[in-house]
Amino acid sequence: MSLFLTGFGLGIAFVASPGAVTAQVLKRGFERGFMAAFNLQLGALIGMGLWAAVAFVGTAAITGSMTIRLVLGVIGGLLLLYLAWDAFKAAFRGTPSTAQPVDSRGDFALGVALSLWNPLPVAFWLGIGNGVVPAGETDSFLIFFVGFMLSALIWSFGLAALLGWGKQFVTPRFMRILNAIGGIVLAFFGFRLLWDMLS
Repeated sequence: MSLFLTGFGLGIAFVASPGAVTAQVLKRGFERGFMAAFNLQLGALIGMGLWAAVAFVGTAAITGSMTIRLVLGVIGGLLLLYLAWDAFKAAFRGTPSTAQPVDSRGDFALGVALSLWNPLPVAFWLGIGNGVVPAGETDSFLIFFVGFMLSALIWSFGLAALLGWGKQFVTPRFMRILNAIGGIVLAFFGFRLLWDMLS
């Protein structure tokens, strides 16, 4: 249950943090409503899932080494702190980070492309997944992964619904609060992971 809740908390914090996907979701949601925002986020989650699979399979054979697990865990903790810092900066500005438009045939394809072309998801899964989940424990990884993806899906639906039917609530103040909360959660998990790895 602890792994599921950790994954659940990190899922919301990760997908709510400022970045290319969030910027495009807000843009398309404001312009075209619920389905445009939700389809883009579904595509991004597919890309995230692919990176998770690659990271788990690719590192399962080498993470038996405590040294490698320590390095990956520290990298993961530092990545979370970097994302937290980015979220706090966005909270101060009151807007998400800007992103360059990507040429794509549709919202779903754009979401997949943004996720696959972004190096942060693979770094996240290499560092966090292997820092939190014991090496080679497929069941534990699946519990963590399901918690992560479930919360990310809930968040994606909620944000798309808000953009589609409640645009008046998405104010700079709302974005500041949202990013501040995301930054706090990311910082908490980042420091906790570093503590677990280094203690």
